[in-house]
Amino acid sequence: MVTLTRPEGSSPEDLDLTRRGVAAVFFSGYAVAALSAEAEPIHTDEAGLVIETVSYPSQGFTLPAYLARPEGRGPFPAIVVASEIFGVHDYIKDVCRRLAKLGYVALAPAFFVRVGDPAPLSDMAAIMKIVQAASDQQVIGDVDASIAWLKRQRYVKAREIGITGFCWGGGVTWLACESFPDLKAGVAWYGKMVRPPGAPNDPTRLWPAEMATQLKCPVLGLYGAKDRLAEGVPTMRAALAAAGKTDSEIVVYPDAGHGFHADYRSSYNAADAADGWRRMLAFFAAHGLSPKG
Repeated sequence: MVTLTRPEGSSPEDLDLTRRGVAAVFFSGYAVAALSAEAEPIHTDEAGLVIETVSYPSQGFTLPAYLARPEGRGPFPAIVVASEIFGVHDYIKDVCRRLAKLGYVALAPAFFVRVGDPAPLSDMAAIMKIVQAASDQQVIGDVDASIAWLKRQRYVKAREIGITGFCWGGGVTWLACESFPDLKAGVAWYGKMVRPPGAPNDPTRLWPAEMATQLKCPVLGLYGAKDRLAEGVPTMRAALAAAGKTDSEIVVYPDAGHGFHADYRSSYNAADAADGWRRMLAFFAAHGLSPKG
């Protein structure tokens, strides 16, 4: 079992990729708390790809990230991949490889490692403690650092960077697209959009529907009607319309629940996952993020 922190907290050498080796940085396997015994996850091989664990500075911290990119000099368009609450595990890595096979540079930052790695854990309370320690400000800062790092790479088209994210990462996708003009488009898979009823007025918490006027690039939202998060779709659609953000859209799948793209979970819906993936690629291409361009 791989963890990135000591019980008493992290030490700088814990995240030194030279000392620990790239293979040891991320959990090898699927998120323990969500893995279905009946699942047959998609596995994308590494043929024709360069797979690396990279690191770069973010807010005084050395942030590790999983990188998959096509072989060759490029340059290629790039996609930041924001994980679920379980962090960077085999599902997120495979998503990166799928994108790389199509001609994208895909980068999945490890947003949670300042506190711990949620992937090997089965206790949801322990997982949520790690996730809740990652403030919106920290995460948005990490996305900013990730975009800046991508722009410095010779194999990346610096003006062609997008973002996609799943569950928790879907919410990150909305917020990132409301924050960074360097992003050309985002695709949010079933992420939080609205403040829950009765939630305290915490100025450190950011809610995408309340920031729709700040949207810097178009977003495609993909949601399942059987997911409670879909209850926020009418509010988000109204906020987008009021802000004049007519190039953003939200698709709701009637038979899908939360996590319908996650092929390692019991919530997986193969047909809707495939349709969402097709829509994502078309949306990226329509907004200047085509590897064929």
